[in-house]
Amino acid sequence: MATAFKAFINSPVGPKTTHFWGPVSNWGFILAGMADMNKPPELISGRMTAVMCVYSGLFMRFAWVVRPRNYFLMATHASNESVQLYQLSRYARVQGYLEKKEDKDQQ
Repeated sequence: MATAFKAFINSPVGPKTTHFWGPVSNWGFILAGMADMNKPPELISGRMTAVMCVYSGLFMRFAWVVRPRNYFLMATHASNESVQLYQLSRYARVQGYLEKKEDKDQQ
């Protein structure tokens, strides 16, 4: 047990590196997004939420290609992507982007 813990502490993605603390700090985005789920969707910034989706998508790719592969960073950004896509869907629904459009033939 102590050997496994020591190996984690000294690993290339352990708590002595930015490969660990970067993802930890990004959990603030996820927690903020989850807290915003209780707020009215009219307050959501569509542009900022879309930017957060692109940001997390890009960093998921980065986490996959960087050596050593950083699964913690990838999981963090996958979680953020999920939260932000949900918020973006709430924004789109309120703005009327997700309404069903009637065919002109039925009118």
